[in-house]
Amino acid sequence: MSAKIIDGKAIAARVRSKVGEDAAAFTARTSVIPGLIVVLVGENPASQVYVRNKRKACLELGWFSEIHSLPATATQREVEAEIDTLNADGRVHGILLQLPLPAHLDEQALLQRIRPEKDVDGFHPVNVGKLSLGLSAPVPCTPLGIHRLLLEEGIETAGKFAVIIGRSNIVGKPVAQLLMRKGPGGDATVCVCHSRSSNLPDIIRRADIVVAAIGSPEFVKGEWIKPGATVIDVGINRIDDPASPRGTRLVGDVEFNVATKIASAITPVPGGVGPMTIAMLMANTLHCAQALTGKTP
Repeated sequence: MSAKIIDGKAIAARVRSKVGEDAAAFTARTSVIPGLIVVLVGENPASQVYVRNKRKACLELGWFSEIHSLPATATQREVEAEIDTLNADGRVHGILLQLPLPAHLDEQALLQRIRPEKDVDGFHPVNVGKLSLGLSAPVPCTPLGIHRLLLEEGIETAGKFAVIIGRSNIVGKPVAQLLMRKGPGGDATVCVCHSRSSNLPDIIRRADIVVAAIGSPEFVKGEWIKPGATVIDVGINRIDDPASPRGTRLVGDVEFNVATKIASAITPVPGGVGPMTIAMLMANTLHCAQALTGKTP
């Protein structure tokens, strides 16, 4: 068996195109242009790349978007004041606080400072609770992207045994909630595993759907995959590779070269889940703009 490679780039492009069409119709109806502000504290090189890509995606849709940069020495009160200003700004429908933050800042307090209605990352406790209850709210972008990948690929989830490896608030827990929900892309039987789970290979061997989000290169061995399973690899890890021109290469959390011979479908790294994250950020921003203006379709 040779697994189908799930093309996250192509699916993300379709999602962004549809979001653009919906946003254009929304603006034509309301004269409101969706607005996203990314708050960047410090000069983390990876974060700088990420926030530029997010702003670029907004500008390509003709939206209002800015990067508000604060020094790494910014105090808790200074970051809170920035968030308060954005909370009150009618042009701003989405606020994204880029993580990680400098160690001296209280990350949870700052995330909770963002109005839930403008929380495009879906990290505010109000939105986490709404997801758990099955209510409409912004959902964390990477889990939402995984869910959309499964839907777009026509991968059946109802009645399937889904194993999620990783219990983070950003990926693992929200993915579990989405897969358990009633309706398309849900109704799965979900098991959340982590680094302290016992008999992990045996659990994974039973899974119809594997979502690997543990942040360890090739942690999930290909031989652990059930024949015909769907594998969603969220991990992005850089490892040494003397044969590569750069001396390194990117790998996921799954042993891809072996798993691809056993699974029925698998996401590559890069080019799988990653492109979906920004696509779903655009979808969340439009959702917030619609909800804030009372013009949800």
